[in-house]
Amino acid sequence: MVRTLAMVALMLLTGLPDPVVQAGVYTDDLSKCLVKSSNGADRLVLVQWIFSALSLHPAVQPLASITTEQRDAFNERVAALFSRLLVDDCRKAAIDALKYAGSAAFDASFQVLGQVASRDLMTEPHVATGLSGQIAYYLAKNEKLASLLKAAGIPEPNPPHRNTG
Repeated sequence: MVRTLAMVALMLLTGLPDPVVQAGVYTDDLSKCLVKSSNGADRLVLVQWIFSALSLHPAVQPLASITTEQRDAFNERVAALFSRLLVDDCRKAAIDALKYAGSAAFDASFQVLGQVASRDLMTEPHVATGLSGQIAYYLAKNEKLASLLKAAGIPEPNPPHRNTG
């Protein structure tokens, strides 16, 4: 079971589908229950945990200042969230998924929850502006990209203003 939860964590971090996981009725039921039983605060806990783990990568570690104590707190909170969702909120769906679909159902179901949490993060106005608005300024200045768009028959967009916020 610890290995399964570790795999769930890995799937949430990578966001990549496991090619072995086959969606089925029990996996779908567990996925739906996890999403339905979680709220914005729960998904924020999940996003903070994912961010704290991603910040360990050497390429981004200098950009984040998460202490070991904070990371431990994120781990504790997400473990409590997983436990509540599986044992209390989605007990029947979790039992059925394990019984009839195996531990891969947990991987797939928590991946769905991770995708919903990521969507919440990406659609937050400040994050959405940071992802689209800032890069649009630099992309509009790229002559090779403008040439590609022109060749595809897409009109040249008005250059956006650089947002410094």
